[in-house]
This record gives sequence, C-alpha cells and structure tokens, in this order.
Amino acid sequence: MTPIQKFARSIRTRWHRLKNTRRITIDGVKVITDRKRIPPFIQKLLFRRQYEDQERALVVKHLRPGDRVLEIGCGIGLVSLVATKVCGEGNIFSYEANPQLEAIIRSNYRLNGWEPDLTMKAVTADGRRLKFFKEENILSSSLLDRNLDGREIEIESVAINDAIRRHDPTVIVMDVEGAEEEILPVADLEGVRALILELHPHIIGEAKVSALVKDLEARGFSLREKIHKTYFFER
Repeated sequence: MTPIQKFARSIRTRWHRLKNTRRITIDGVKVITDRKRIPPFIQKLLFRRQYEDQERALVVKHLRPGDRVLEIGCGIGLVSLVATKVCGEGNIFSYEANPQLEAIIRSNYRLNGWEPDLTMKAVTADGRRLKFFKEENILSSSLLDRNLDGREIEIESVAINDAIRRHDPTVIVMDVEGAEEEILPVADLEGVRALILELHPHIIGEAKVSALVKDLEARGFSLREKIHKTYFFER
C-alpha cells in the first residue's frame, strides 16, 4: 500500500468516526459499524475496508452462482454475506464458535434482507464438547489456548464430516485460528471443488502449514492463489 493510500484510509476512518457512521457497504453488502455494537478495532478495520479483505477478495473472484458454501468461522458475518451475494441466498451454511457474535451476525443479515443458515457451534474432528478461549479481541478468540487474557468457556461442536454430509458443499471457507490443524486432515473433501482457507503459521507453525498444503495437494487440490495467509485451492 502506498503512503497516499494509507493516508486516505486514515482520513476515511476519522471521518466515519466523527460522523458516528452506524453502517457501511462493503463489496455490495451492508454491515453494522455502530460503536455501541462493534469493538473499536473491528470498526476501524471495517472503515478501512480491511476486515477479512483477503477472504473477501477470493470469494468475489472464485465463487460461482449456485455454489454451496460451508463456512467454518463466521466472525461478524461479512464474508458469508459477500458469499451470499455471489452464490445466492440459501447456499451459505455458517458455523461460529463464539456465542457473543450471534446477535451481530443475525443483525447484519437482516440489514441485507436475508436470514442466515447459522449454527452457533464449533467444528472439530469428532464433535466433542470443548474449551473455547473468548478474547476481548474477537479476531483472536480460538479453540486453542494462545496464552492471551481471554475467558475460558465450554461449547459444543459438530464433527467436520457430519457438517459436510449435512450441507454437501462445493466450497469450504475456513478461518478457525489454528484449529485447521485438527480439522483439515480428517475432512472428507471428495465432493468439494474449492477451498478458501486462512492458515495460521504464527499459531501452529510454518512446518504444520506446509504439511497441510502438501496433504491437500496429495488429495487432488492445486494451490491457485495465495494472499498473505489466505489460500485458494481448486481441483
């Protein structure tokens, strides 16, 4: 990014905050930016159009109308909304582990005149109950204990292959803050044509990320595009 682009983003953020902007449009969908509902760091990323920008770019470029998308890790719902705009309502099936995000996900969908197919559970290899580390920074909340200062809670999960059988996806979009190490090796990807994955070398290590990539390639997927930590694989 050039210095001029950085300056422009900074000015835009300040303008929105002074104006107390409560909603904005990104990639053709509306999201809530009300500071009473969105943490300041998320609001800043939204105003700068940086929130989940890598995943959004790959969704817009590579998803097709009619694709059935299994989204694991929904966040505030922006990526799934963009996917809904591309693929059509009723084709996005989202799972989110963090219970504090449900209200904002549903509100963002209603803002666009849609209803989510949303399951507020984690996705794991085996569907066990598990600990979830809920951080004040919701982007860092994780199934893994990252030695941050968050609160530990217990949540339910769905086994990845049960979710795949239930929804029969053609595409999987996954951002699970390191839990990909557990989920991907056991996932039955036979009917899946494409994957959009945020992988986390700073959490699981570069060697494990490389092993996941090699395993997917051995299973018939080719790495078509990579934007920083976000990968697009296709058969």
